[in-house]
Amino acid sequence: MNKPLVAILSGAGISTDSGIPDYRGPNGLWRRDPEAEKLVTYEYYMSDPEIRRRSWQMRRKNRTLKAEPNSAHRAVADLERSGVPVRVITQNVDGLHQLAGMPARKVLELHGTARSVICTKCHARGPMEDALARVEAGENDPTCLDCGGILKSATVMFGERLDPVVLGEAVAITKACQVFIAVGSSLQVQPAAGLAGLAADHGARLVIVNADPTPYDDRADEVVRGPIGTALPALLRQLNAEGNH
Repeated sequence: MNKPLVAILSGAGISTDSGIPDYRGPNGLWRRDPEAEKLVTYEYYMSDPEIRRRSWQMRRKNRTLKAEPNSAHRAVADLERSGVPVRVITQNVDGLHQLAGMPARKVLELHGTARSVICTKCHARGPMEDALARVEAGENDPTCLDCGGILKSATVMFGERLDPVVLGEAVAITKACQVFIAVGSSLQVQPAAGLAGLAADHGARLVIVNADPTPYDDRADEVVRGPIGTALPALLRQLNAEGNH
C-alpha cells in the first residue's frame, strides 16, 4: 500500500524550543518596534547605509545561526527517514529542518534562509558566516566580493515578494498531499496561511498543531493544542503507525 504524502507547514512556533523568538508574528519584535522593522524592510535597507550597519549588528547578535534543532524538527526528519513521503514547507529562515536531517531538496523555504547572504546586484550567494566574519573584523556594511553590490540576508524582507517558483512548488505539494499538518503557525500571514485551506479544498486531512486558535481551526480534521515539542512527535508517530497497518 502506498504511504500518504505528508506536507508539513511549519511556522515560528516549531523553533521557539530552540531559543528562536517569534520576530515576524503580529506580536513579534518587528511589529512592536517600528525602528526594528526598518532593519528588515527592503526599501529602507537599500537606501540607507546606517540602516544596513545596524542590520549587520543585529545579525551578528542573532541567535538563529547558533540554534540547534529540537524534538519537533527531529520528529519530522525521523518520519521522512522511516519511508513516509514528507515535504516541508516552512515560514522559518533558520534552516533547522535541514540540520535535523531533512534532505534540503524536500524543504521549501518560503521566506528564504538566514544562513546565506545574497548580492542585490549580481545575485551571487555565500555563507552568512563569512559575511559576519567581515563585520567582526570591522566592516560596517560588507559589500559583494564579486561586484561590489549591496549584500543582504537571503531572507524575504518586508516589501519583497516571495519567490514565485518556491511558492508554486508549495501550492503543487499542498494540492497533491493526503495529509497536511500546520505546526507552530498562526495561519494569519498570507499566502502561506492559505495553503491550509487549499489542502482542505483538495481533500487532504488537515491537522493543526498550535498553542493558539487559528482562522483555519474550523476547517481542520484535528486540532492539537499541546506543547509542540511533545505534541508533534506523538502525532507523527501515530501517523506512521497508521500508515504501517
